[in-house]
Amino acid sequence: MDKLKLIANDPYLEPHAEVITSRYQAATAKYAELAGQQSLRDFASGHLWYGLHRTDSGWVIRDWAPNADAIYMIGDFNQWREGNSYRLNKLENGNWELFLAENQVRQDDLYAFSMHWPGGSGKRIPAWANRVAQDEQTLDFNAQIWVPEKLFEWKFPDYQRGDEAPLIYESHIGMAGEEERVHTYNEFRENVLPRIKEAGYNTIQLMAIPEHPYYGSFGYHVSSFFAPSSRFGTPDELKRLIDEAHGMGIAVIMDLVHSHAVRNEVEGLGKYDGSRYQFFHNGPRGEHPAWDSYCFNYGKNEVLHFLLSNIRLWLEEFKFDGFRFDGVTSMLYFDHGLGKAFTNYSDYFNENLDGEAISYFYLANKLIHEINPRALSIAEEMSGMPGLATRLEDGGYGFDYRMAMGVPDFWIKLIKEIPDDNWDMGQIFHELTSKRLDEKVVSYAESHDQALVGDKTIIFRLVDKEMYFSMRKDQPNMIVDRGIALHKMIRLATASAAGGSYLNFMGNEFGHPEWIDFPREGNNWSFKNARRLWHLADDPELRFHWLSDFDKILMDWIRENRLLEIPEVHWCYDNKADKILVYQRGDFLIVFNFNPVQSFTDYGIAYEPSKFKIIFNTDESRFGGQDRIDDRMTYYTRPSAGMTSQHYLHLYLPARTALVLKKESFKRIR
Repeated sequence: MDKLKLIANDPYLEPHAEVITSRYQAATAKYAELAGQQSLRDFASGHLWYGLHRTDSGWVIRDWAPNADAIYMIGDFNQWREGNSYRLNKLENGNWELFLAENQVRQDDLYAFSMHWPGGSGKRIPAWANRVAQDEQTLDFNAQIWVPEKLFEWKFPDYQRGDEAPLIYESHIGMAGEEERVHTYNEFRENVLPRIKEAGYNTIQLMAIPEHPYYGSFGYHVSSFFAPSSRFGTPDELKRLIDEAHGMGIAVIMDLVHSHAVRNEVEGLGKYDGSRYQFFHNGPRGEHPAWDSYCFNYGKNEVLHFLLSNIRLWLEEFKFDGFRFDGVTSMLYFDHGLGKAFTNYSDYFNENLDGEAISYFYLANKLIHEINPRALSIAEEMSGMPGLATRLEDGGYGFDYRMAMGVPDFWIKLIKEIPDDNWDMGQIFHELTSKRLDEKVVSYAESHDQALVGDKTIIFRLVDKEMYFSMRKDQPNMIVDRGIALHKMIRLATASAAGGSYLNFMGNEFGHPEWIDFPREGNNWSFKNARRLWHLADDPELRFHWLSDFDKILMDWIRENRLLEIPEVHWCYDNKADKILVYQRGDFLIVFNFNPVQSFTDYGIAYEPSKFKIIFNTDESRFGGQDRIDDRMTYYTRPSAGMTSQHYLHLYLPARTALVLKKESFKRIR
């Protein structure tokens, strides 16, 4: 075969060409095996056959449990007792099936399987269940029949996300309200969707959608992969949320956790048919040492069928616009990348790589874009694997974006360990723009990870305890002033230099105080820190709205000018001693003075003959600044000597401020 473009475009990959090519060939061979004469979408149709469905004469339920001896359907309809009329019949290849009369089960009935296997038996929630409910008193989970006679009617059935760069608002349904409780799909739709639209974001990333037994897991310990979490409402209420977002022109993607599964046996896939190896690897390879969970066996066609069908369900049944794949690093490496520093190319092309997982990524991204060519596929990956967000046909893994996970780590290290007057401007620019040329990344200053208990958000690191005492406008405080100034500058730098997309976790745009701490035994099961205090941003007497007002202007500027679709971010100038950083993107010049104490009058920046207007700056009073910069002026470059000499753009740069200028048409006088 011809040399893959991934290799041809990067000479550093040439020594590893054989490994890269063999991985690509293995993935394409698996695709040919599964798709055959049909499409991959046709293969990924397990949810249409397995699980409970209506028929012309009643109902049918099917499952895959190759190690089972017998399976009984138990539930409200038979007092949770085994009976021959509810016993599934064994078919070939480990499949089971039961046809039921119309009156044998009813909509909303609770049910489960009584699964028998050699040497034991146990209650199991069907793996393909499309709704699972938790009893408020016993806290037990059961499947619930959800096959409404009237199908959900979409108002915007043909919505397609545009080709604009994703401005992602990372969200969690349950903690999206102010009250100390779990909030709902309907409340998010009614109260939070309008905020996101007003804030200027065009994409919502929903966390914790598939059912998970422990609320505090943030949705990362999934138990029922085909069931949207019932603690937030019904499947139709989730659909209505997505439909209304589409009506606002907002795409909706979800966190997809195919990297592992909760160990639970009754309400999960753990030892589902009595065996450890049905869905997962047997032995140590099947257990994640850090997450207390089981790892999928991507070499099994039945497991691929399960996972790929799951992708198709969310795309077609719920009309999600794509996914952020969680735990990609863990899937790629046999050691899950734990405690490992990836320092050279050989770390990516040795025997530590799981080729079966690589083939799965090929299949998953092939399927996603076969179903919806405009869908988003984002990888949460920290090793820097070459080709991860490169096109499949070029030898890559097919993700549209990778998360720029080094950026928030860099900001945390800078704020935490280095005094303001030692910040290196060149290093800041490098960290914000460093990526492979053939890939796009989702840049972010902080996500939910930085907001969790045990960590701190940027504003909390900058302001700390003064957050509780000095956020009123009539309470002058130099620590808060510094925090607000740097919060704006950090987000401006991260967003304006982003490598294709930008993400913000809900509430962080206005500097939401404290950390996220879900109810748990250690906090006496409190919801106090598992909510969002929107009223802080709405209160005109508090400083929080300055940050959200700035963030809105920032998002509007990026979106209206399609800034992140301009691939090049050109370094123009930096001065470590003065703490000045200047770079250009398209017609825009972004100028930072990170100096904590020194303002500069008439600061000269070498530039070609041009004229500029200031679009906005962080020192505007509407953003909590001091209005020291005159944004009414037109700024012309001036020659240092004669007209043919080097021109300089002279600006007033107050301490801890940033300016966004737009280059205007300029006719040079000869």
